[in-house]
Amino acid sequence: MILSRFERMIAKRYLLPGRGEAFILIVAAFGMMAVMLGVWALVVVMSVMNGARAELFDKIVGLNGHAVVRGYDNRLQDWQQVIRDARATPGVTSATPLIEQPLMASYGGRVEGVLMRGMLREDILANDTLRGKIIGGSLDALRPGAGNVGIGIQLAESLGASVGGQISLISPLGRSTPLGTVPRIVSYRVAAIFEVGIYDYDKTFVVMPIEDAQTLLMMGDEVQMVEVQTEDADQIGEILAPLASKIAGRGDVIDWRQMNSSLFEALQVERVAMFVILSIIILVAAFNICSSLIMLVRAKTRDIAIVRTMGATRSGVMKVFLTVGLTIGTVGTIAGLILGAISLFFRQAVLNFIQFVTGQNLWDPSIRFLTELPSKTDPFEVFGIVGMAIGLSFLFTLYPAWKAAGTDPVQVLRYD
Repeated sequence: MILSRFERMIAKRYLLPGRGEAFILIVAAFGMMAVMLGVWALVVVMSVMNGARAELFDKIVGLNGHAVVRGYDNRLQDWQQVIRDARATPGVTSATPLIEQPLMASYGGRVEGVLMRGMLREDILANDTLRGKIIGGSLDALRPGAGNVGIGIQLAESLGASVGGQISLISPLGRSTPLGTVPRIVSYRVAAIFEVGIYDYDKTFVVMPIEDAQTLLMMGDEVQMVEVQTEDADQIGEILAPLASKIAGRGDVIDWRQMNSSLFEALQVERVAMFVILSIIILVAAFNICSSLIMLVRAKTRDIAIVRTMGATRSGVMKVFLTVGLTIGTVGTIAGLILGAISLFFRQAVLNFIQFVTGQNLWDPSIRFLTELPSKTDPFEVFGIVGMAIGLSFLFTLYPAWKAAGTDPVQVLRYD
């Protein structure tokens, strides 16, 4: 939309009304602030929602893989052949044996439910999720037969355990006696304390070499499952279809969508709902812009009639008011983007400050899974938010601009 010098001058004059017309400026400022707040809220909330999903996906998949091949009786006897078949499947990048068993752990008289996880030593050392944040000790000490384990930070706090302490793992799969099954109790040294960043994992995980896990559960050379990583997590079903047919009758292939379907579906529903609800803020802002322009048209009716008599065309007048409305919407959108970027950069500090002032724990890891407020901004979503804000500003400017362009100078100036 190209404006002449005359039209630009009038548009600037209407964007900055005179001293006696401050009320119109205030109404327009409220419209701009509403657009700013709407864009800010959408950018911040959608970035946090995307960050939560991405963080959960990375942590969960980093520990559980894109899929697991699990035996029907929770035991996979021919797991070496399953690994060979998996690695030979196109699209599969890795396949490793895994043991996971719920147990009880005790330390200093305290008892907690844990999830014992047996992994190959090289997989433990190569796992970025486990090695991401070591609070104490070292995962290098987790060697087969050494009797060392690594535990999550929340579990260590619950038990009161520290590096070098001895925790006892209690397995119900013990020795059979005439009086019944005697639980198997084995002590291990805490060699490392790690923080995954997901509360449920940090609260329950006990990691050890797979050979020690087989000994604890008296499994011999068997494992419970094979963890599989693929090139594309979104195409997991198509990639693992050949492997599923090969192991039919011996086990199932369970991918990340099945293992965490309720969690990710809830996040997606919440994400869509928040987008729709917060978009109403921008819609209200567009109504404010429309109302401010209608007031401006009514206040400037005589001026519009004069410029029409001086040769201004209907399209020229319409372009002036469209420029005014789009300027208000664009400035509000840019301000909202800047405010959103600042808020996301200092999000954790702001959250901590609000929690300190209110005395409330607004981000409880036991409820929200993650220990810190995440963020991941999607450029396409930001473009969509910007387009929606400017588009609504344009649509709600059309009516007052059309009314201004339809002003009849003869009727307005008849009695002047």
